[in-house]
Amino acid sequence: MESYSYFCNTRIEMGYGKAAQLPKLLESLQVGQSVLLVSDPGVVKAGIVSPIKTALEESGYHVLLFDAVSQNPRDTECLAGAKLFQEQGIETVVAIGGGSAMDTAKAIALLGPNGGTPVEYVEGKREYANIAPIICLPTTAGTGSEVTRSSVITESATHRKLTLKDASLRPMMAVLDPTLTMTVPKLVTAATGVDALVHAIEGYTCKVTNPISQAFGARAMNKIVSSLPAAFMDGENQQARYDMLEGSLLAGLCFGSADVAAVHCLAEALGGLYDTPHGVVNAVFLPYVLKFNAEEEIGIHADLARYMKFANESDSDETAVEKLVTGIHAFTDKLEIPKLRDLPGVRKEDFARIVELAMQNNSTTSNIRDIGARDYRQILEQAYEDVL
Repeated sequence: MESYSYFCNTRIEMGYGKAAQLPKLLESLQVGQSVLLVSDPGVVKAGIVSPIKTALEESGYHVLLFDAVSQNPRDTECLAGAKLFQEQGIETVVAIGGGSAMDTAKAIALLGPNGGTPVEYVEGKREYANIAPIICLPTTAGTGSEVTRSSVITESATHRKLTLKDASLRPMMAVLDPTLTMTVPKLVTAATGVDALVHAIEGYTCKVTNPISQAFGARAMNKIVSSLPAAFMDGENQQARYDMLEGSLLAGLCFGSADVAAVHCLAEALGGLYDTPHGVVNAVFLPYVLKFNAEEEIGIHADLARYMKFANESDSDETAVEKLVTGIHAFTDKLEIPKLRDLPGVRKEDFARIVELAMQNNSTTSNIRDIGARDYRQILEQAYEDVL
């Protein structure tokens, strides 16, 4: 009989209008009056941050904004935020944005009170302790970082993706207001949506999964596949936006106490090397990694096909797996996900380096099927030529 653990101490507030309640929600947490808002220039420009900042200030909070956050957040940005945290006597960190803002906020909440650099925590040279309260308001339906224990940061000097991972990095509260996602551009909606789908798939199938993660993952897969096309076609579809934000949350709860796997290992390698948006590269590699994994793990992938309605209950497992791979490929095509060869900067000459970075990723060992450098290279070649 298997042994496993599942933990999530994040209070979840879900619903339209929840963002406007942030001052009262913070008051209920008793987290102090000095707040650092962490966001990115795009979210600030979209007008999402200003009303939240004003509402907090009118409620008596001392609020500072830190928005020097890249789409693949860097260790240098986290250190700059930590310095501001220390200089201004910050007590609470509030993230408003996608995965980049939330991951940066987690790193600042760690580095601000404790000092050090991200790599020192990753390498076990410093302990995760004394972390400032973290509150997350996601503006995309994608990463699920509002309920996870991880923060993925790019090491500027090496282009490696570093994963800070500890239960204490889970946010104290996640405030999910679909209103904040209504202005997300069409292609970002697609990429972040498939990112959430990958979280559910890999969290469900990885070697360190558990029944609780799988329960969340099964529901997330069904909800995301059924609602993402509608959100993509009509960004003002309130039900689709709600369902996608909830699906992303469920996917975060799925992999947050399990792990991701080979899709993410390749995606993080490209993100570190080329600064490619994380959701886009996850979507690019998903069909090819699914095909690789399903060749040896037929039963569980047949289940995935049925959860996502690519296959019928009456289909054989072999037929269901075929429908899964072709169905996911067609699904990403309809969402206008670009091909690997069309991503800026991608060169076949870099494949050896991409494989090296993917192999260094700790989640490689979590992939449901054992995967090595030769396998990663084959997947890269297939994705580049768009041949399943």
